[in-house]
Amino acid sequence: MNAGDTAWVLVSAALVLFMTPGLALFYGGMARAKNVLAVMMQCFVCIGLVSVLWAAVGFSLAFGHDAGGGMLGDLGLAGLSGMAHGLPGFGHLTVPPLAVAVFQMMFAVITAALIAGGSIDRVRFPAFVAFIVLWLLLVYVPLAHWVFSPTGWLAHRGVLDFAGGTVVEINSGFSTLGLVLVLGRRRGWPTEPMPPHSVPLSLMGAGILWFGWFGFNAGSALGANGVAVHALVNTQLAASAGLLGWLVVELVREKVATTLGAASGAVAGMVAITPCAGFVGAMPALLIGAAAGVLCALAVRLKFRLGYDDSLDVLGVHGVGGLVGMVLLGLFAARSIDPAGANGLASGGGFHLLGVEVLAAVVAAAFCLVASWLLALVVDRTIGLRVKAEDEFTGLDLTQHAETAYSGVGGGRAAP
Repeated sequence: MNAGDTAWVLVSAALVLFMTPGLALFYGGMARAKNVLAVMMQCFVCIGLVSVLWAAVGFSLAFGHDAGGGMLGDLGLAGLSGMAHGLPGFGHLTVPPLAVAVFQMMFAVITAALIAGGSIDRVRFPAFVAFIVLWLLLVYVPLAHWVFSPTGWLAHRGVLDFAGGTVVEINSGFSTLGLVLVLGRRRGWPTEPMPPHSVPLSLMGAGILWFGWFGFNAGSALGANGVAVHALVNTQLAASAGLLGWLVVELVREKVATTLGAASGAVAGMVAITPCAGFVGAMPALLIGAAAGVLCALAVRLKFRLGYDDSLDVLGVHGVGGLVGMVLLGLFAARSIDPAGANGLASGGGFHLLGVEVLAAVVAAAFCLVASWLLALVVDRTIGLRVKAEDEFTGLDLTQHAETAYSGVGGGRAAP
């Protein structure tokens, strides 16, 4: 065990946890004033709910000994026990296995919280909780085993995913799509204006996300080493290029650059660099971030054409950004950055890595979309996903939590 590596992983776990309150601010600012606390509550309940489930069985099913075919782990690590001899496939660890468990716990927390951005304004709180429980055990955990566990079937095929382009980003984006397809549109969308109630709040949240993302990506090196340095630098460069790329799209299409666009572009850049962070050089990181800023800015407009109401563009930013990162990783990965990685097409490695990265992206997107749609359907048919029309009019803060973020907001009720 290495003390410096252990300290860095523990600090990184705390940074990733801090991202969830940051996400609550980011989402809360973009919500209408009568629904601020509801979306923040959904983010915060994920911290408690996912942490407990992860410790009980989630970590074991994701990282335990393979139970067959690289599809799922066993229960040998349930209750965060049974790690005296290390983790299956992680023979190179220089940190205690429990440090990996808590670091990965925070990944599961933030991924669950991201889904809240698609369903704001209309989902029942008990239904959201039930969906997240099912989703964590039946969607997140299997995908984490496939990709993050060295014994998973996609990992065996040589898939690279440094910090969660599939498990976190594509997962959250396409799981959100599955949920909102069952949940339906907000009443009045897209004809009724639903502007953010506090852009400064969202900018503060975006800043916290940016800060925490250094732990998210650089911590995934599982050590205080050169790969971690590359990951941290690449995160900063991709975020900056993503910010600029999004603003270029806004200036070309709408002749104005928005502060919310700048924040969204930075997030898009960090999403795309997430799978690549420890595998690519600085200049590819700039290209990846810029590409994500442009493509995600265009992707968020698709919901108006296709008619799905992903309220805060989880699919457009995280789903599409994750796809961009996985594909470009197949082009720009270089063993000179991380010898444990592989060479992509641009580094003389041929088409193999690009092929397996595309395979992983497509499999993750399809699995998360279909499985989440089915789980949402089960919740809807059993306890009901959506609030009543009058509760949606009044706002979820009052009707779901008997609280308001601001005095005088959400006092009136619609007629039945």
